[in-house]
Amino acid sequence: MKEQWNVTEIPRSQTHQWILKKHYAKRLPMIKYAFGLYNETVLVGVCTFGHPPNYNFNDGKFVFDGYKCLTLELNRLVVNDGLPPNTLSFFVSRCLKKLPTPSCVVSYADPNNGHHGYIYQATNWIYTGVSNPKHRYIFEDGSAFDVRRGIDKKGKIVDKILLKPTHRYIYLNGNKRDLKEMISKLKVKRLPYPKGQNINYDTSDNIVTQGVLF
Repeated sequence: MKEQWNVTEIPRSQTHQWILKKHYAKRLPMIKYAFGLYNETVLVGVCTFGHPPNYNFNDGKFVFDGYKCLTLELNRLVVNDGLPPNTLSFFVSRCLKKLPTPSCVVSYADPNNGHHGYIYQATNWIYTGVSNPKHRYIFEDGSAFDVRRGIDKKGKIVDKILLKPTHRYIYLNGNKRDLKEMISKLKVKRLPYPKGQNINYDTSDNIVTQGVLF
């Protein structure tokens, strides 16, 4: 796989069409680090990280007792359909290795979109339970949005639906010494991985990308 696939940091702007057209959320998060998965010189996937919007995760204070480190959120992961088995776990693992250390990475799997976090389970993340449940807001024109803040300009809200809470995973990123200290200060519980039937969403939209020479 190493000969055929390359993972490299890419400009944040290069992820925008992937996220807006291929990812089920259809909106851009705050992106601090962006990585591309290349099949030789063709971009076939993107993965992005940013600072968690939940301030409780700043400096790892939600995760650790008396230990501070950079905390990031893996906020978007999109790849083309039809890639070989294990490609996604290879991609995520390589992205994590390229982040600053020591760091703690948090990410969520949304059961409302048929996800349980199997990619995080395959790459040895720690499952810590579920987040607080949220609502989906329905507008007069039939559109919907899952975040209450900042949507008042979209029009009158005519209904709201209680959603299933999302599964929360964390990844401890560092050398052996870092990991030993982080594990000793860990205050969240390590829980059994959730299971269920995943639903794959369509990622077949064609994105015009520029090849990269390595």
